[in-house]
Amino acid sequence: MNPGLPIVFIVDDDEAVRNSLRLLVKSVGLSATALVSAQEFLASYDPLQPGCLVLDVRMPGMSGLELQQQLNLRGAVIPVIFITGHGDVPMAVAAMQQGAFDFLQKPFRDQDLMDRIQRALEKDRANRAELGERSLIRQHHETLTPREREVLALVTSGKANKVMAADLGLSQRTIEIHRARVMEKMGASSLAHLVRMVLDLEDSDGQGAAKADSAP
Repeated sequence: MNPGLPIVFIVDDDEAVRNSLRLLVKSVGLSATALVSAQEFLASYDPLQPGCLVLDVRMPGMSGLELQQQLNLRGAVIPVIFITGHGDVPMAVAAMQQGAFDFLQKPFRDQDLMDRIQRALEKDRANRAELGERSLIRQHHETLTPREREVLALVTSGKANKVMAADLGLSQRTIEIHRARVMEKMGASSLAHLVRMVLDLEDSDGQGAAKADSAP
């Protein structure tokens, strides 16, 4: 994979759907990779690879929703477009609340999917440009209060609001307020975006410490 060129990843257990979507995407000059399962995607995905993900909601083994949750915890900011059947719309709405980019209900027009893919790729470019500004992210991080940093650490470890409230001895409403302030101060558009910011800061700090250790 060329880390500079975006790839449209298509994950669907239906071979006919995979092939038709891959050909559609390639017909407009975009790179496309089709995969049979969420596990296969997760095992091979490089978070540094730009692009977007077209994902079926219902699949055997790991579902599309479970894959999205795993990507959030890994800080993968790749925009996710869910493909849903009629009965899956409530699941897709829940996925949107967890940070999915969009969803399409079957049957859909090819142009509707391509419009969403183009917007998702633009979103991915914007996210990655913002994440590249580590100095700005660090400045945002420094504006957090000690309590907000505690909440940030728990949020990015995957803790639910109820669990965080118990851990910190606060009400769930207070946690929600702190969490909203953390998202606002950090300029994060989603949980995955916030996780990626923290991972980038930790990676930067680790590289700095390694350079200091190796200095004469």
